[in-house]
Order: sequence, then C-alpha cells, then structure tokens
Amino acid sequence: MASSSAHLSFLAGRTSPPFSSERLRLSPYRGGFRPPNPKFRCSASQSGFFTRLGRLIKEKAKSDVEKVFSGFSKTRENLAVIDELLLFWNLAETDRVLDELEEALLVSDFGPKITVRIVERLRDDIMSGKLKSGSEIKEALKGSVLGMLSKKNSKTELQLGFRKPAVVMIVGVNGGGKTTSLGKLAHRLKNEGTKVLMAAGDTFRAAARDQLEIWAERTGCEIVVAEGEKAKAATVLSKAVKRGKEEGYDVVLCDTSGRLHTNYSLMEELIACKKAVGKVVSGAPNEILLVLDGNTGLNMLPQAREFNEVVGITGLILTKLDGSARGGCVVSVVEELGIPVKFIGVGEAVEDLQPFDAEAFVNAIFS
Repeated sequence: MASSSAHLSFLAGRTSPPFSSERLRLSPYRGGFRPPNPKFRCSASQSGFFTRLGRLIKEKAKSDVEKVFSGFSKTRENLAVIDELLLFWNLAETDRVLDELEEALLVSDFGPKITVRIVERLRDDIMSGKLKSGSEIKEALKGSVLGMLSKKNSKTELQLGFRKPAVVMIVGVNGGGKTTSLGKLAHRLKNEGTKVLMAAGDTFRAAARDQLEIWAERTGCEIVVAEGEKAKAATVLSKAVKRGKEEGYDVVLCDTSGRLHTNYSLMEELIACKKAVGKVVSGAPNEILLVLDGNTGLNMLPQAREFNEVVGITGLILTKLDGSARGGCVVSVVEELGIPVKFIGVGEAVEDLQPFDAEAFVNAIFS
C-alpha cells in the first residue's frame, strides 16, 4: 500500500519578479535602508517553512494509511465478492462474472456510467487476450479506477499559494460535517507547526459558534466570532482575514452557514463572503472546500454541481465514509465533476480526517 502524498503544497516557485515593489520595497532608517516588515511579504524563509511543513505532513501520512484501510471496511466487504468471482475464473464464464462484478460496483455507488465503462473495458481486454487470469483482471480493475482518480491533473494536496495568510473557506449543506471537518483540519495543520486562525462565519445556526469555540480550545487555535446577533457572515470573515494578515497567521480557516444547494438567496451569500476575503488578501480564498456526506452516495452530485456553479469549488471533503458501504461515490464525484477530493473522513477521532491518496484508496477498497 502506497503512502499518502503530501497534502499541503505552497507553491514556492510562484515568486514575485526580482525587482517588484513587493520584494524590494525599502524604508529609510539611520544611515541607509532596511527591508519592510516580513509579515506582509513572501520571503525565502516563509517558503522554506511551508516546504518543511509539506514534508512533515507527508511523513505523518505514512503512518495514517491503516486508518484509510480500516475506514473503508464496509465498502471492501461489498466488493469482496469480486475476489470470489475471479478466483476460479475461466473464459467460458466471462459474461456471468462480469455481470456480477458490475452489480458489486453499482451496489458500492460507482454509478452506472463509470461501472459500464470499467466493465466494458475489462471485457474488451479479456476477449482480445490481454487479460488471461483472475489476478490480471483484478489488477486491471484497480488500474482502471486509479486512472479515473489520477487523471485531469487533479491536485489532491491543499493549494495555498505563497502569501500569508492563506484563506480556506469550508462550505456545504446542513449536517454534512463542515464545522467538525474544519476543526479536524485545524488540528492537522496546528500539529505541524502552522499558526491557524478560525473564523466563525456560520451566523445562522445558534450552536455553530459554540461548536467552533470548542474546537478552537481543543486545538489551541484563536478564533474570530460575530459581534452582535445580526452580524453578516461576510463581515466576520473579512474581520478574521484582516486579523490574520496583521498578526502573521499562516492560515485562516473560515466556517460558513450550512445551506441547501437549492436555496439561491443563501447561496448568493457565499459569493459575498468570497468577495469580502478577496478584498483583504488578493487572490483569497486560496481554497473553497465543499464538505459532502458520504452516506448520501451519488445524491451528493447535484449538491456539488450547484455549489461549484455558484462559488467555484476547488476541492472536496468527503465525510462519514467509515459508516457507509458507498465508497465508490469517491470515484463518481471525481470522474463526473473533475473536482479533486482533498480529504476523507474515516472515523470520529480528531485524527480521522485523512489526506486523500488515490492509490491508498484503491488498495483499501480492493484488498
């Protein structure tokens, strides 16, 4: 089983031109010049910090592969029939075996389009003589799924740019696990030495602020909350990003109110939030992560399409996959929407929000 790849990527190569005002802005002092406060610019030391941070997360992920494996136990049980089918496979039974393999994939929510594509590709390779044994068919099946997850240059690591603070917005419907996912992501970043600020942008749900404050205390992070009952989410997020910029935070994690993807007035509020943080830090938010409940299976696709059309989703967090036998939905959402999965939730513990690694996932469901 391959180890997870680094899931934090600060693009150190995207530096400013060597003679830009941002890089060489100088201020007079006694007898000459000195560089400005490094808090507001990207310096070599910052790039080095983020490089080391990415390396640490990659090393930590190596020990987390077993969590991914155990988290997909129910999906793996559904797909175990494939091993039985292929154990004594022979050419004469190809149609029967492929029909039952197709059923197993559909039950695990791979979706009809993807399932038919996988099965027909296997059929063609069997009939052409490329696949001559059950073990070869199994490896071809795994390779086909891995190819779907790895294509389109999907960047499964966080893309946080090079300018501090990086801003991450967490969005989704009610009950998907947004606030919990934010808290677990903060825990992962904080453990690797990142200075994290939370923003309680869910101004609709009464308990949301309390829930995020508990996560802030639990992870040792600072938090910005609304002042007054009628505060707007965009105002809270703007205030948080300003504080993050002024006080030298590395990452600002922004919670938002849960909303149905069919409620257009609430969806428009997300646009206001996105614009508000962009006025404080150019290019922000760096990531807009949509949290989807893995128990909904293929029903998550309409949600993802609507959120993507409104605010432009950059990555997905799929939660509660440990309680579901529908792990195939991971493949469906990547293939159908072309949006990379960045993290998966495979348990209740604070460490169970795992960076997504395509090869580890394939090995976990097809053991």
